[in-house]
Amino acid sequence: MSDADMILFSGLHLEGRMADLIVKMAARHTVVQVTDSINEKLLREPPEFAGHFDPHVWFDVSLWSTAAMRVRDALIEKDPAGRDVYTRNAEDYTKLLADLHTYAKDTIATIPEGGRVMVTAHDAFGYFGRAYGLEVRAIQGISTDSEASLRDINALVDTLVSRKIPAVFIESSVPRKTIDALVEGCKSRGHTVTIGGELFSDAMGKEGTMDGTYVGMVVHNVDTVAKALGGKVPEKKPGKLGEWAAKFKK
Repeated sequence: MSDADMILFSGLHLEGRMADLIVKMAARHTVVQVTDSINEKLLREPPEFAGHFDPHVWFDVSLWSTAAMRVRDALIEKDPAGRDVYTRNAEDYTKLLADLHTYAKDTIATIPEGGRVMVTAHDAFGYFGRAYGLEVRAIQGISTDSEASLRDINALVDTLVSRKIPAVFIESSVPRKTIDALVEGCKSRGHTVTIGGELFSDAMGKEGTMDGTYVGMVVHNVDTVAKALGGKVPEKKPGKLGEWAAKFKK
């Protein structure tokens, strides 16, 4: 980072203690927190995270679009000669994100209303649920370092059984043992719950693939959740999202 022309970081405590180093580097480098343009009224402050905001803002595409505009402005300030390029690219990208946001809403809406319950290992999907109409239940808190108690697991088993939820989800960056405990707990109560798929939470897919991009990561999560919970996933993505996705099929 000491050799960088500009340092972009998410903020909202996502980087943990590394944020202290990043802030110190602002004395000698251009340092930009990309989430500082998001209205604080739109940020989640879960009870267990009192005093701090939930950093997983990228799961609401409309909020992450605001962050993209912050990056555009920072680039223009650093390199005024590139204004036209940065402005044009940002305009194209935000149009793509607008289609992605609409796609997520429309696809999740195909899940039967009573079944729009998304159960995951840790509480990374609060913004996702709020933006797209899902009730999100997690075994452990926002941090992947937190641990789930037996009481938490049993409470979720009760929910899954009583509401006949068909699937739960594992995450690419979180061990699946607690999710497996949910499946076994439901089985012992006579209710079959399947693993609906693996979601990207604090990570993306393999570099060079569709899942290895922000847009592709969101599409993967939306499609995985919709399929597992009885929704419908269109074969072809609409609008600019479809044009973008087609590039990965060539």
